[in-house]
Amino acid sequence: MKNPFQPQYQDQEDLDLIEKSLQGDKAALDALVKRHQTYLYNIAWRFCGNADDAWDITQEVLVKVITKLSQFSGKSTFRTWLYRIALNDFLQMKRSNREQRVPNGFDDFGPILENIPDQELTHEEQLEQQEHIEEMKLLCMSGMLLCLSRDQRLVFILGELLNADHNLGAEVLNISAGNFRVRLARARKDLYNFMNRQCGLVNKNNPCRCRKKTTFAIEKGFIKPGQLQFNLKEAPSLTEAVAPVAKAFDNYLQEKHETLMTQMKFKDTFSADHAIKQMLEDQSMKDILR
Repeated sequence: MKNPFQPQYQDQEDLDLIEKSLQGDKAALDALVKRHQTYLYNIAWRFCGNADDAWDITQEVLVKVITKLSQFSGKSTFRTWLYRIALNDFLQMKRSNREQRVPNGFDDFGPILENIPDQELTHEEQLEQQEHIEEMKLLCMSGMLLCLSRDQRLVFILGELLNADHNLGAEVLNISAGNFRVRLARARKDLYNFMNRQCGLVNKNNPCRCRKKTTFAIEKGFIKPGQLQFNLKEAPSLTEAVAPVAKAFDNYLQEKHETLMTQMKFKDTFSADHAIKQMLEDQSMKDILR
């Protein structure tokens, strides 16, 4: 699985698969979908903050993209064309339930965290609850991402979590490279400022600790033991998934929040077979591949 946001990505392989797909080669279509579906899914997951919603969104985007495959003109790379369609859809989609809980972003999220009762755990309890404490941390970081504006969020997901350079990121979002850099810098700054005044993992002077919030989160059903959404044992971290070696942090500001954010999981269990079966049964797809 190759990261399509890296410079070494081979665009020609996409073009070869597109040509074969349009000639009716279902195996080529399968391979083309598999090259991108996992990254689409993970962008959707970070964007809306819910794994199930992200699955549905990814399905819809894949069907839309593949049924329009014959319209790809080659004026841009396929990955630019594909992700531009997907990200435009993400920007226009209805706000997710998690987004609606923080309509004013960090101004709403801070009080939410502060109002969660603290319950300290003994050392033994911390060991027993280790995976749930990690789930609490990842759940909180996902919430922080949702506090960014949608434009900022997509820029941050592309530029920081998937390591897209500013040229490719700008091309996908159809903005200038300078604009991409400005939005990314603002997103970093907004995240860091919030973490620095709220998160005990970034600033030890802050009282907020994941372990203290875990018991309440379990009691209220935000964390469901045995049904974790974020701390998935089978999933690598974003850093492990998108690059063989994590990139060097270029300044102190980035280091503070990136160290945490790149620990978020990269889920690669998206069901390709079900998605492709739905596509191949779609009448528009049948017309294209006839």
